[in-house]
Amino acid sequence: MSQIQLDGVVSKTWPAVASAALRVAFGIIWAVGAALTWSPDFSVHYVGYLHNAAHGQPAWLAGWFAMWIGLVTPHAMLFTWLTRIIETAIALALLTGFARKTLYVVGALFSLLVWSTAEGFGGPYTVGANNMGTAISYVLIFVALIAINTHGRNPYSLDFLIEKRWPRWRRIAEWSSDEAMVQEPQRLPSGVQIPAMLGILVLLVFLIGGLHSTLNVRSPSPTAAAAAVSPLSLASSTPIAAPRDARLPPLIGTGDSVDVHLVVTNDSVAIADGVNYQAWTYGGTVPGPIIHVRQGQTVNVTLTNHGTMEHSIDFHAAQTEPNLNYVDIQPGKSLKFSFVASVPGAFIYHCETQPILLHVANGMYGVLVVDPKTPLPPAAESYVIEQSEWYTQQVADHLMGPNYEKMLAERPDEVVFNGVAFQYREHPLVVTAGKRVRIYFVDAGPNLWTSFHVIGSIFDKVYPDGDPAHTLSDVSTYTVGPGAGAIFDLVIPKPGKYAFVDHDMAHLMKGAVGVFDVRAGGISPALETTAPAPAQAPAAPAPDMAAASAALGPYHFDPAQGAKLYAANCAACHQPTGQGIAGAFPPLKGNPAVLDADPTTQIDTVLNGLHGQNVGGTVYATPMPPFKGVLNDAQIADIINHERTSWDNQGKQIVASDVKIRRAAGSVAVVPGTTSKR
Repeated sequence: MSQIQLDGVVSKTWPAVASAALRVAFGIIWAVGAALTWSPDFSVHYVGYLHNAAHGQPAWLAGWFAMWIGLVTPHAMLFTWLTRIIETAIALALLTGFARKTLYVVGALFSLLVWSTAEGFGGPYTVGANNMGTAISYVLIFVALIAINTHGRNPYSLDFLIEKRWPRWRRIAEWSSDEAMVQEPQRLPSGVQIPAMLGILVLLVFLIGGLHSTLNVRSPSPTAAAAAVSPLSLASSTPIAAPRDARLPPLIGTGDSVDVHLVVTNDSVAIADGVNYQAWTYGGTVPGPIIHVRQGQTVNVTLTNHGTMEHSIDFHAAQTEPNLNYVDIQPGKSLKFSFVASVPGAFIYHCETQPILLHVANGMYGVLVVDPKTPLPPAAESYVIEQSEWYTQQVADHLMGPNYEKMLAERPDEVVFNGVAFQYREHPLVVTAGKRVRIYFVDAGPNLWTSFHVIGSIFDKVYPDGDPAHTLSDVSTYTVGPGAGAIFDLVIPKPGKYAFVDHDMAHLMKGAVGVFDVRAGGISPALETTAPAPAQAPAAPAPDMAAASAALGPYHFDPAQGAKLYAANCAACHQPTGQGIAGAFPPLKGNPAVLDADPTTQIDTVLNGLHGQNVGGTVYATPMPPFKGVLNDAQIADIINHERTSWDNQGKQIVASDVKIRRAAGSVAVVPGTTSKR
């Protein structure tokens, strides 16, 4: 058939084609709905749909819903099967064009019944939006099909074939007049009809076959995609090269006082094989350095903040004034205080800055071990194990950042020993058979309790606190709460591989498992491990960012660099999604200062920080630190441009010279529409 002939046929057959196309499309929708009725959840909640629809109805409709609930409840399975059969029959009849006249009337009445019962007459309605209900829409479509089905027989239906053999079938199938029925309808050639039918069949297979995913998959948004990726799903099959050194280091000093210098940094740390996390750290590691002192020693603490926001420190082993010594310090500043380690045991130290949950979950914790004046029985090996959780979302590739919603919901992606999932399963800790091994154990949390257990062994002694009279003997499993610590002794008589675990099995599956490699003959070679982080570290001088910026060449915005800088400096507080943290850090998505064509406010805020201002009706007490001392003009411009072009923001981009001008001005603009509370 030539193209001219085909065009002629199409022009004459288009009413029938359009009617069949609408019917088949509607049939596909019904087929998907019918398939859903065959799921177990449909039958389980069948009566519940009626009760749900009855809520909020006016008094004059109460009797209608009470009647249906009373009728259906004792016969729920019967009505479930009736619904399944009716919906499946309607779907098949629509797809094949069977008994269309009767079908359209029955379908409209059935849809009206669903709308007035399970759908509760549609709703709920809100100002600016409506929800009249799916079923009432179906009624209108059935009415439309009745209206367009009055133009003669439709050759694209099962009815057409049945009528050729039994002409009286048209009384059930057709709405057309007798004159229209006499005319023989023209049909599209088989070369058009067959591919169309195959296409419909393939579409049905994919739609119904994909129902499981459509019921369970989240919307394909960047936020959902970032949150769906877990570090364990990204982990490589190759173990990390060297685990965290778990050996108890020697005493810092033997005199009456010791000096401890901890440096706060922003660092990328390993949390699983091949996966890193953009963390806040003490000394560049998570956990921070192990501090080992003796009971009665005075500990002279120096905390230097080389991070990009305020931080602090809290020693659970100290008895000191928190309002004087556990205070926030600005980037580039240091704090000094002293305390006496008067109580022996294994203790946590952690950041005390608000929100504490975010700071601790982001890596700011470590262990302080205080030896008693009267030594414990000698041990052949001594290890320090700190359990904690990681709450993550993907920042870029194999780099993760914090997810504050997961922290609040206590839904960790990993539960780990000494910062990295499964590291001591892949690199076991060596123990000598028949010799005492001592474990200084701390649960850093920030949220979850642990139930510590060694599979195939019994703890000889458990020291839950600093009083030897409280020592427990012959303990299988012992619980340690967040922020608490205990000391475990065990003697394993026979060589072998003995797993140590958090006996909460979900925690074990997420990384809280390691292995003691128990060897005979006193062989206890040193592990190939990462070097223990020093408890003391020199403070580097702050760089001159104004001078560094002056040496830069022409500026060009690099989106990848902007995303990387944002992840390293901003994502922990404002979140990778730009949503901020309610009550603590304002959102950047849709933020007026970010969208403002005049970038002065945003530049000044990044350069000089912000504190105590009303932003969008909320006063954020948590301070925004200044970045002028840690980032150059191009880096700040990259961060600002990243914020102005991400999360559907469409702000005007800036250049490095804009930052240079505001750096020289040295002032802070007031956020439009806000009031200062400084």
